[in-house]
Amino acid sequence: MQIVHQARPVVPRDRLIRLPEVEAATGFKRSTIYNLMAHGKFPRPVRLGSRCVAWPETVILQWVQDRIASAQSSGEGSLV
Repeated sequence: MQIVHQARPVVPRDRLIRLPEVEAATGFKRSTIYNLMAHGKFPRPVRLGSRCVAWPETVILQWVQDRIASAQSSGEGSLV
């Protein structure tokens, strides 16, 4: 008897990170992160419960990379 494995699509692995890790990844503190979110300049978190939110790690890392690329292409020092 031969067992045939079906090919499944590869799903990229991601994880949800809480605010302290977001702060460490961005260098911003909570008030700045929430201020940027209010102005549409920072990704919104995923609600995990009534008082619990987290951000997909890949979204935050991409946001950081986008700021770096933007600063390098424009020759500016500001990442916001």
